[in-house]
Amino acid sequence: MPVGIFGGTFDPPHIAHLILAAEAQAQLGLSQVLWVLTAGPPHKQGLPLSDLEHRLGMLEVAIRDNPCFSISRVDIDRPPPHYSLDTVRLLSAVCPHEELIYLMGGDSLNDLPTWHQPVQFVAACDGIGVMRRPGEEPTHLTDLEASIPGLSEKVQFIEAPLLEISSSDIRRRAAQGLPFRYFLPPGVYEIIQANHLYQG
Repeated sequence: MPVGIFGGTFDPPHIAHLILAAEAQAQLGLSQVLWVLTAGPPHKQGLPLSDLEHRLGMLEVAIRDNPCFSISRVDIDRPPPHYSLDTVRLLSAVCPHEELIYLMGGDSLNDLPTWHQPVQFVAACDGIGVMRRPGEEPTHLTDLEASIPGLSEKVQFIEAPLLEISSSDIRRRAAQGLPFRYFLPPGVYEIIQANHLYQG
């Protein structure tokens, strides 16, 4: 059974992350989902991020009750920048007998030509699971295929529910004193409150 790679800064991890990971696992028949906490994402250089210790603690609490979810330290135990190509190659070296499916949203698929060495990234993946939300414009793989040969045969679409929850909106709500408690697993909310995260 293949293994899913679910990367992100998870600042904070929320209910939508968990739902999407569970949908990917069920629809793609994944044996497990590796949550890759990215310490220093290249596309967010210069933007404020919570301390890695807090993000890791929140992620541990968020996924602890699902035995099919686990955290990979592949982007924690190496210096930035953390390109997805390097992440996949390192995981492939550690798990040479596993089929690795990289999970991403439809927006990331459309932006793939702007990624670091996208052709090599696609070649390194055994598959790419793309989460497609209701009402989302279909991705024209033929257009992307022109710049990234081999992409079409790697992509598998995942029908995901429409969830208008994002980490950025949770951070905004916390900063403005608006309610955000039920967007999160209880343990994550407790860590945010105990450490006064996002609250200025």
